[in-house]
Amino acid sequence: MAVKKKAEYPKIRIKLVKSLIGRSDRQQATVKGLGLRKINSVVVREKRPEILGMIRKIDFMLQVEEVGNDQSQ
Repeated sequence: MAVKKKAEYPKIRIKLVKSLIGRSDRQQATVKGLGLRKINSVVVREKRPEILGMIRKIDFMLQVEEVGNDQSQ
């Protein structure tokens, strides 16, 4: 059986810039799902459709920028 090659997605850096205090449970769960915990916490994720959908839901709380494929954390 042949092994499928994993698709390479560009990386994006996501930073939480607003507080979770007073946010709905759904918004808090989305932030947690992205792997963010506190204000100014940063994660690097692949630019996949499911991640972009999560970002769109809480874009007012985040700062997002693309990074080169050679950088990772």
